[in-house]
Amino acid sequence: EEGKSIVFITHKLNEIKAAANRCSVLRKGKYIDTVDVSVTSKEEMSEMMVGRKISFVINKDECTSEEPVLKVQNLTITNKETKKNKVNNVSFNVNKGEILCIAGIDGNGQSELVQGITGLLPLTSGKILLNNEDVTKSSIRQKCIAGFAHIPEDRQKYGLVLDYSLKENAVLQTYYEPKFQKNGFIKFDAVKEYAKKLIDKFDIRSSQEEDSVVRGMSGGNQQKLIVAREIDRDPDIIIAVQPTRGLDVGAIEYIHKQLIAQRCTGKAVLLVSFDLDEVMNVSDRILVMYEGEIVGDLNPKDVTVQELGLYMSGTKRSVYNEA
Repeated sequence: EEGKSIVFITHKLNEIKAAANRCSVLRKGKYIDTVDVSVTSKEEMSEMMVGRKISFVINKDECTSEEPVLKVQNLTITNKETKKNKVNNVSFNVNKGEILCIAGIDGNGQSELVQGITGLLPLTSGKILLNNEDVTKSSIRQKCIAGFAHIPEDRQKYGLVLDYSLKENAVLQTYYEPKFQKNGFIKFDAVKEYAKKLIDKFDIRSSQEEDSVVRGMSGGNQQKLIVAREIDRDPDIIIAVQPTRGLDVGAIEYIHKQLIAQRCTGKAVLLVSFDLDEVMNVSDRILVMYEGEIVGDLNPKDVTVQELGLYMSGTKRSVYNEA
């Protein structure tokens, strides 16, 4: 309005439609085209960005069972400094063939909940059961062996060793297995072949393939590497926190398809997301967290985005009891 010129760099289509007059698209370092945002659809822009048609509609078959894979019972996590409960008496089940989403505004205990379940934070009280086995006091490695997979919210801080190669990051959780080591020495040929398999299977792209240093890879391919590593271990439950944050539309579509494919093979998926489109489109069931508590158990087919927002802001809540 003051007559200034603004160059706005983003890959979020809603932001482009809301803020921009014109949009110039770069793909793999090359200029593709410039379009008038007011007369160009999100689908057209996404195709320019990725080089193929992108589906914004997520098709899912009904495959949820009543058999719980993960049981979280009366989980409480207290902040040592403030003495306040970041997670307050939370209970829920995640069933086979189900994507259960924990929704809410960032900072309402979602991160602490996941860190408590996965073993990154100590619990004040409560129990965690995987396939009816108590894993509350199990180590992180024991939980991985038992069937946990974790796609963390910060891929660079918690998911990867950035100065390691792709092949080294591919075996961070399995390097101790006999197929990758003997008498404490790494079988580098086996690690290399395994990394090549993941690259082909999950379409991970990098300049030097399995020898690429992860720090130099794009965010989307870093995330693909984590997803590949976690899924290929054949876990019983996948805990995915903000799995598409910072990714372009092509990588987002890919990650969603991978999570849904796991769901359809009978795996359980616990998804934590602050993206309302992701919450509404990917989930089979939504639990809303507000100030460390579950304040809503919602069916995405029956709730509107506006109503979901009321739960997330604490304006609305319902009685929640997990069987």
